[in-house]
Amino acid sequence: MKKSLLLILLCVSARVFSQDVVGYWYGTASVANGGGTNNYLVELILKQNGGTVNGIINYYFKNTFRSFKTSGSFNSNSRELSLFNIPLTYFGSTAQMEVDCPMDLRAQLRVAKAGSNLAGSFISKAAYKHTCPPVNFNIKLNKDANNQDSILTALRQFKETYQVWSPSASDTLVAATVIQRPITNYVVANQYKEREKVLAQEIEINSDSLSLDFYDNGEIDGDSISIFYNDKLLASSQRLSARSIHLKVAVDTTKEYNEVTMFADNLGTIPPNTALMLVSDGRKRYEVRLSSSLQKSGTVRFKRRTK
Repeated sequence: MKKSLLLILLCVSARVFSQDVVGYWYGTASVANGGGTNNYLVELILKQNGGTVNGIINYYFKNTFRSFKTSGSFNSNSRELSLFNIPLTYFGSTAQMEVDCPMDLRAQLRVAKAGSNLAGSFISKAAYKHTCPPVNFNIKLNKDANNQDSILTALRQFKETYQVWSPSASDTLVAATVIQRPITNYVVANQYKEREKVLAQEIEINSDSLSLDFYDNGEIDGDSISIFYNDKLLASSQRLSARSIHLKVAVDTTKEYNEVTMFADNLGTIPPNTALMLVSDGRKRYEVRLSSSLQKSGTVRFKRRTK
């Protein structure tokens, strides 16, 4: 009899414990019918007092990290969580123009032996329903970080955050390494001659070699580029992404200037073709934003500093 009563009490306590959404929740969210490139990384830090929920939502989208306070309610009977008035970055935003969608979060708590998760969607306000599609998610409870002290500390120390990420030398991930040797592509070479070269920046360098990394500048939208060094084609049809196209080139000391030119193979889904180029001469590091179209090619000129 005592064993049966104890078992009942354990089941009741486990059920009561499972009826809250307190803790750290994390995972991905994606735009309904928006394709795999429109993903968000989402984290919820939630504190519950009865049916009232307060917390923080952090999300990372494209090259932007944002953090907001949020509040709402949780129905322990239906296990439904609602959070209100969340400004979610519109999935079609560009680096030049970022737009927010005012949205509410609706989710269902699911509890299993393997772990708990919240499955649901960010749903736009009625006035924006034709512009901002639902953003669906299934996020998990982080058991390791699930304690009241850390949650209360996070809420107490919260500061609203907006950060734009820019790659550094320490976190460079290489998608393609280009060996310095001219390649032959008559179509690209002929089109290159027909396009105007537009000087984006002139840089004085201290070294006999340069390390170059090209990234998509802003939204990854299918931009593809070819790279010319001193009018010679070194890389053809390289797709820009969050991982770099990496080159290491020798400086021609017989020339007054050495030039790197970005040739646009296409314009992606959002013209023009834009890239962030990181340049290192071993002593200094430079960031250059290049823009190319089907008529013009962005160019950077390097001049060796006189000793």
